[in-house]
Amino acid sequence: MVDLPHSLEAWFETRGWQLHPHQRDMLARKDESALLLIAPTGGGKTLAGFLPTLAELGAAPAPGLHTLYVSPLKALAADIKRNLRTPIDEAGLAIRVEDRTGDTSSHVKKRQRADPPHILLTTPESLALLTSYEDAPRMFAGVQRVVIDEIHALAESKRGDQLMLALARLDALCPGLRRVGLSATVDDPAAIAALMAKHPEPCAILTADPGPEPDISMLVTEEAPPWAGGGAAYAIPAVLREVKRHRTTLIFHNTRAQAELFFRNLWLANEEDLPIGIHHGSLDRAQRERVEAAMVAGQLRAIVCTGSLDLGIDWGDVDLVIQVGAPKNVKRLVQRIGRANHRYNAPSKALLVPANRFEVVECVAALQAVRDRDLDGAPRGPGPRDVLCQHILIAACAGPFDADALYAEMTSAGAYAGLSRAEFDACLDFCATGGYALRAYDQWQRLAQRADGLWQLRDPRSAARIRQNIGTIQDTDTLKVRMRGRGGTPLGEVEEGFAASLSKGDTFLIGGQVVRYEGLRELVVEVSRDPGRKPKIATFMGTKFATSTQLSARITRMFQQDGWPELPAHTADWLSLQRKVSRLPEPGRLLIESFPHDGRQQLVAYGFAGRNAMQTLGLLLTKRMEEMGLAPMGFVATDYATLIWGLDAVTDPAPLFDLAALEAGLDGWLAGNALMKRTFRASATIAGLIERNLGGQRKTGRQATMSSDILYDTLLKYDPDHLLMQITREEAMRGLVDFSRIREMCARVGDRIDHMALDRVTPLAAPLLLEPGRVPIRGTADERLLEEEVTRLLDESGLAQVDAPKTRAWRVPY
Repeated sequence: MVDLPHSLEAWFETRGWQLHPHQRDMLARKDESALLLIAPTGGGKTLAGFLPTLAELGAAPAPGLHTLYVSPLKALAADIKRNLRTPIDEAGLAIRVEDRTGDTSSHVKKRQRADPPHILLTTPESLALLTSYEDAPRMFAGVQRVVIDEIHALAESKRGDQLMLALARLDALCPGLRRVGLSATVDDPAAIAALMAKHPEPCAILTADPGPEPDISMLVTEEAPPWAGGGAAYAIPAVLREVKRHRTTLIFHNTRAQAELFFRNLWLANEEDLPIGIHHGSLDRAQRERVEAAMVAGQLRAIVCTGSLDLGIDWGDVDLVIQVGAPKNVKRLVQRIGRANHRYNAPSKALLVPANRFEVVECVAALQAVRDRDLDGAPRGPGPRDVLCQHILIAACAGPFDADALYAEMTSAGAYAGLSRAEFDACLDFCATGGYALRAYDQWQRLAQRADGLWQLRDPRSAARIRQNIGTIQDTDTLKVRMRGRGGTPLGEVEEGFAASLSKGDTFLIGGQVVRYEGLRELVVEVSRDPGRKPKIATFMGTKFATSTQLSARITRMFQQDGWPELPAHTADWLSLQRKVSRLPEPGRLLIESFPHDGRQQLVAYGFAGRNAMQTLGLLLTKRMEEMGLAPMGFVATDYATLIWGLDAVTDPAPLFDLAALEAGLDGWLAGNALMKRTFRASATIAGLIERNLGGQRKTGRQATMSSDILYDTLLKYDPDHLLMQITREEAMRGLVDFSRIREMCARVGDRIDHMALDRVTPLAAPLLLEPGRVPIRGTADERLLEEEVTRLLDESGLAQVDAPKTRAWRVPY
């Protein structure tokens, strides 16, 4: 085999293994400065990434760090370490491999800095922390390669931005560093390559044989899905049948709360006591590790899970993946189904389980996209400036720096290639002084410029505090949950807000068991077992998925078919009835339906812009209706539509969708909204203005919220154009309110609005009436209803004829 040590060649031969073509190509192209490998799940991507390292270290072993491996998951790094040790040990190679994550002990971390291994497996946060030490130049002096696994997952978040800035720092410490990115699900290879390479250098792209088509279909159930809801309880009998027919089944859910509920329902129906586990990010680490060990050992028949098992870990003999609920994103679905039959040229087997009637359509659209290899994604735009501020502080921790050199270094990271010098200087000024409104406070005077022009920490002792707060992952405000009593078993975490809503005796689900709330002790929720009562569902933030733009477009194209033979009869009949009594949404047009129901006038806008955007649209449309003298009372939103109810019928909806008016309404709504304060807290924490960890102690969510709210109110009043206020608005627009998708919808539709004024509820609108999460609107509708009620009472009492002063209406407070 090309360039491999003889002992490693012999090891491959004893196992009867041959390198795949893309693995041989990786060896042949090992000297390229940047290379992106796109290969199917189970295709040996990770081994391909490490083969040049094994070849070089096997031929000329030398002390010191040779290769960095960066993973989005701590568990993935640990798994790679186990898998990599096998060929190294059995081939007798003198290569040290170690991992370094948040779980690594402090004494091991200290030893690794003094005596680094040949191969270090780590995460973006741990790598950023390593670059902050004064001895970073010595530790990284010999690094030759960086392997970035599951790069698509990192590219979609601020963790990827942090990683690329850390790699820019490494490039300055060790010129000639080679970068390798690995992924199975890349929607835009050129964009990922540009992000990964050192700007403006090119990045080569190597695409492997995609392998066989996956065996993926919809689960056939005896019962039809409900009109609304997300639990998929109707499918439990059919899911259990599939679990019995397979060796190990992963049952994916989009949220942790849905996973908990489904696991409980599955367990109650599990009359044969099949071994079934649950795995998600809010569970205690020891419990997750027990489930992982049982999976690897083949001791579990099924695991109910979330995104915690999405990525490339080889979890034993999994031969079936079930996705419960519409996947929302084709790329995520491909990643998940790749967990089954995790071998090269072995088709993955997966089943989709829609949670409700509309999700049947979305699941079929997702199936078609997978078969067409049509992955979805969205451009992320320029790198966020809160991450850049953190990187400036990290650089200062490592020692004095030159601003010109640091600016050049940062703009070599792809996401920051367009960063202007003025934007950089504003971030530097913020890090040095806190900005105009805060420069009088010593706690934010963190950097000082020396006489020679270099910048350094004003107080060297602040380096420890900065290091304690490195990272871009924003934990939700959670409290630990453990069994009552000394040394009680830890179970995981729940949100602070959920814990605050509990009274003694309340029960909730966590880790698949029903527990009884006993009280709060030293910021720990103490519970006892109480399996006999109906539980609440614990609040787990996790990730809230919105249907991708590409998947939404597929759904509206499906609506244009004459018939739907690919859909179950109940869903095809539902769409046919919608076409008969109204019409179906069309690409490039906006369907609006209005009709009376339950004594109120209803308006439905089928925008297909994703849940966040449709929620924001509901807020903005009701505000516009108030301004136009209409009387909205509330709204509810899904991924595909927004339903508004009120007192007045809308006869001409076009003025409601004036983009300039919607943007003006958004500005006014955002300024004083609690959403902005949460966004500000996250960005201020990343940028270093707010410290969550201080002296080894972590602030409670309430403490962090109070301090950030005071800062937000202060800046809003005295310095509304402060850098962090700019960043907060950018972040809110980018993700939480998803206004870019509303803007895109308005641009795509223009004046092509189809308004259907009807006399009754339509089939497509009916599920919206059952949707939870209704948002009431307090405004003119309350005043009118109050006046009508007063008038009715006066009529009934006979006082209506009395010449009394006119009744004064008032606005009902929130």
